[in-house]
Amino acid sequence: MTSAKSVGCVGVGHWGKNLARNFAGLGVLHSICDTDPERRAELSDRYPGIPIESDIERLLRYEDVRAVAIATPAETHAELVRKALLAGKDVFVEKPICLELDEARGLIELANERKLVLMVGHILWYHPAILKLKELIDSGELGKLRYIYSNRLNLGKIRREENILWSFAPHDVSVILGLVEEMPKEVHAVGGDYVTDGVVDVTVSILSFPGGAKAHIFVSWLHPFKEQKLVVVGDQRMAVFNGKGINEEGLTLYSHSIDWEDGEPVARGAEGVSVEYSSEEPLRAECAHFLECVETRARPRTDGSEALRVLGVLQDCQ
Repeated sequence: MTSAKSVGCVGVGHWGKNLARNFAGLGVLHSICDTDPERRAELSDRYPGIPIESDIERLLRYEDVRAVAIATPAETHAELVRKALLAGKDVFVEKPICLELDEARGLIELANERKLVLMVGHILWYHPAILKLKELIDSGELGKLRYIYSNRLNLGKIRREENILWSFAPHDVSVILGLVEEMPKEVHAVGGDYVTDGVVDVTVSILSFPGGAKAHIFVSWLHPFKEQKLVVVGDQRMAVFNGKGINEEGLTLYSHSIDWEDGEPVARGAEGVSVEYSSEEPLRAECAHFLECVETRARPRTDGSEALRVLGVLQDCQ
């Protein structure tokens, strides 16, 4: 674990406040930067004794800030990550790493040149259920992967600065690429803008992989209820991960089969079996992993290269 109070948090709004909470809980929160004066006043009350800055340049000048966590709007990521790397700080940045492939390649190259940690917040790779699912796939428990679908649906929070694809789908793209361990050979996407002209609220993306697997990703913030569901279909078994939504969160394995009788396929269902996994909070695990990488100089599970692959798929969908 890193030395005490060595992380600065940049952007402490809707999601960034959770990063600050976790880094504070891990005993490493050094300082905070946010451009909103009302928010800075709230943060000052919440974290007495923690420096609260309005300008990232001031935060980066603290010599004992060893690393920064950036959770600002996506369009600011490239500039802020570059500034932090040039200041010699290890960086955790929320998804997506940035909005352009060339910018992402430049950030990765800069981090490598300076031997700095660059980690991207693809939080599902720190969820114990997803790690367990990956373990089941790698062990052959599901057989050959055939089909994956992911639904990430909700009513709000509706953005005006980024569309639903860039806001919700990075999580699903990241997980699917990691489970299949291939880049798609074909990408098709459709969507619609129903609230703000030019800002897509609903998209369906279809990915086709060289090994024969296919995946679809349905994301929306105009849905009547919350649903986060990942279904992975293999030729031996099927797995379903329910995130927080209508159903209880959990990972379930199904031994459904398709048998042939008199030349006709017959589907035979089976009872689902719950799969046990640890109860560790994904965000806490993600923050702890970043601190471990800062301390040991290990490559993060969700490093710049992984983020670059996700960004490439998002741009193809766009």
